[in-house]
Amino acid sequence: MTLTLTSPAFADGAPIPQRHTGEGEDTSPPLSWSGIPAETRSLALVADDPDAPRGLFTHWLAWNLEPGAGGLREGERPRGEGLNDFPKVGYGGPMPPRGHGQHRYVFHLHALDTRLELPRGATRLELESALSGHVLATCELVGTYERR
Repeated sequence: MTLTLTSPAFADGAPIPQRHTGEGEDTSPPLSWSGIPAETRSLALVADDPDAPRGLFTHWLAWNLEPGAGGLREGERPRGEGLNDFPKVGYGGPMPPRGHGQHRYVFHLHALDTRLELPRGATRLELESALSGHVLATCELVGTYERR
């Protein structure tokens, strides 16, 4: 089995609906996962924009997601959430600069062999450090958005 991340809101490589962006309701999209390795104790999620003008822009950090849950509902707030680059804790939807064209938004899902001991509001650097040596499998879901 291969770790897979999908969304009923958008297909891989397709536009993210406006309701899930900073121009809409700024609500996190529903996500579904499957193919979880048997040894998985928790999941971590990182969503970012690699096309941001100043470099990689973090939109969402979440950890200690339950593997057996099968996903997150639209707008669901995981207990373990970190500081994004807006900066705020939780999900911050796509909102690239006007006239900057289409950006890619990559949702990275990591299956971990442990649960993470991180405080709410942890930074991306803290999350990446905690992931080191614990990732069993990783997958990605990519959505796109161009600001109107």
